[in-house]
Amino acid sequence: MKNYQITEWCHHFIKEHVKPGDICIDATAGNGNDTKLLCELVGESGKVFAFDIQEEAIANTKERLRQADLIQRAKVLLDSHVNMKDYVAEDSVACIVFNFGYLPGGNHDLATKAETSIQAIHQGLGLLKQGGMMSLCIYSGGDSGFEERDGILEELKQLDTKRYLVILSSYYNRPSNPPIPVMIIKL
Repeated sequence: MKNYQITEWCHHFIKEHVKPGDICIDATAGNGNDTKLLCELVGESGKVFAFDIQEEAIANTKERLRQADLIQRAKVLLDSHVNMKDYVAEDSVACIVFNFGYLPGGNHDLATKAETSIQAIHQGLGLLKQGGMMSLCIYSGGDSGFEERDGILEELKQLDTKRYLVILSSYYNRPSNPPIPVMIIKL
């Protein structure tokens, strides 16, 4: 791992987990970085479903995939992550990636919200196959506030310990509300 930014930290675990032929979801496509990584990992026989509600994010993601010659491995959807179940079968997904907050470089008024994020997490847990993982990058503070962070963390505490392993990390010595990386494994 070359640096310790939250996305690189999560990518480290995603790379260990996703294999060629897998089905994966980028629940918050943003600028397409996670979608691109997932497309590389699933290979020609896999598929990545990337969701975002912002046209700018969809355009950015498609362009990143075109430049990397990976567009054929992805289905990039202008739709909310709360609708994932409309595109992917239950118990079929190897990895789901979330980055909560706002589009980097985009409008800070358009950000994920606690209610829909929690709904999407629960829906995603149903889509994960046994042994599948979910990666959450939770950003808070500043203009994104704390409601979503607090709601998600409280919800994760309630997950059935016989069905899910929740691993929460911390950038413990960083000031100003550092991001929180979380991994969930479906047992």
